[in-house]
Order: sequence, then structure tokens, then C-alpha cells
Amino acid sequence: MAVSDNRPFFLNLVKIRLPVTGFVSIFHRISGLLLFLAIPFSVYLLDISLQGEAGFNEAAETLNIPIIKLACVILLWSILHHLIAGIRFLLTDFDIGLEKQQATLYAWIVFILEAILFIWLTVKVFL
Repeated sequence: MAVSDNRPFFLNLVKIRLPVTGFVSIFHRISGLLLFLAIPFSVYLLDISLQGEAGFNEAAETLNIPIIKLACVILLWSILHHLIAGIRFLLTDFDIGLEKQQATLYAWIVFILEAILFIWLTVKVFL
């Protein structure tokens, strides 16, 4: 006698409602990937900026290109989110915030703190 299987054949990611803790986890992975992918360009800019005054001016001009400024804003978000969410994940390694209510609270704290710091640093650095 065969057992009926009610599991779906495919996963519809649009219909799934993730909790806020799931979003923190996914964004943590995305921010880590973005930071990793930015390493070659960052090393390139560091290399040309250390070649003297002309190289430094070239690096500064490169950073003034609008698309590069947008990339820098995205990288700023990546750094902030990865740092703050990483602290949250380190706390879970010490068994702090494992219950559902605490985990949800800490996830919201991550997003709120990240938004405040992101807005403040974006205004301070780019405007």
C-alpha cells in the first residue's frame, strides 16, 4: 500500500513567507558575497593610490564616477549589515537569543540599527 505524498514537487519562493530572522540570514550571505566580490577592485584602487600623487588622484577620480559611487553605497550597506548581523550570529553561538521571540527581536534590532547607521554614514560620507 503506497503512502500518499503531499509535499510539493517544486518550491515556489514567491509564496513562501520568511520570518524576519530568515531575511537577516539571507542578507548576511548576500552582503558577504558582495564584500568578497569587491576585493579585487579594492586591491586595484589601493595599488594605484599607493603609486604616488598621480595614482592617488586617479583613484580619487575613479571613485567620483556615479556608478562607482553607487557601488560604494551598496558596499557600505554590505559592511554594516555583515558586521551587525555577524554580531547577532556570534551571540547565537553563545546561546543568546535562540528563543523565537528573542530571535525576532534581535533580527529587528539588526535591521533598525543597520538603517540608522547606513543613513548617518551615507549622509556623512557621500553628501
